[in-house]
Amino acid sequence: MTETAGEPGVRIGDQVFEAMQAKILSGEYPSGHRLRIRQLAAELGTSVMPVRESIARLEEVGLVETSPHRGGVVKAFTAEELLQIYAVRLLLETEATVNGVAGLDADGRARLDEEFTAMESALAAGDASTYLDHDEELLATIYSAGGNPVLVDTIRMLWLRCRAYKLVGARRALESGDLPPLLEHQRRLMEAVDAGDAEAARTAAELSLSDAIERIRSVLDRPEGNRPG
Repeated sequence: MTETAGEPGVRIGDQVFEAMQAKILSGEYPSGHRLRIRQLAAELGTSVMPVRESIARLEEVGLVETSPHRGGVVKAFTAEELLQIYAVRLLLETEATVNGVAGLDADGRARLDEEFTAMESALAAGDASTYLDHDEELLATIYSAGGNPVLVDTIRMLWLRCRAYKLVGARRALESGDLPPLLEHQRRLMEAVDAGDAEAARTAAELSLSDAIERIRSVLDRPEGNRPG
């Protein structure tokens, strides 16, 4: 990503932001990882200014937090914060599911099959990050069919904020070999779409998110010293 005189500065800034965001979402920069500006600039082949700007943008979307003495670090959410995020997701995504099932056309249904097949391939390859990418695109296809882009954009922002938690969960399932649960929710959704049953789709969405909420609550119930840090 070499910065050249002929390349617009805004484009370089976007490239740096996207590269850093991708590293956070893939887990390459884990929670608590310190973002050293000069080191990142050298790594990405750019000056320090686009890196500073990207850290500020990443803080705006909730992936990074900064302090005067530490600079930027990849944000680590507490179980309490995750619980709040998932409670909002439950409200928004059940509504988006019902609206989307009613509006999904044949092209959208075909897209679900494509994303589901890509999810299966990612799991077979042991690639949790790519699995999550296609999982989110499958859901976004349904949600977008509801015709409310503001709702979809809001949900995507919440996905970004809890991506690290989702990535840990998917990787643990891969390590344990317990793969069926990683596809069960999507299968139920697709069956509900085929049946034109919006309420069955709502139930599938509620079950998936409620399960995640219970997993987070189980962390909250542990003694303080046994919680993941």
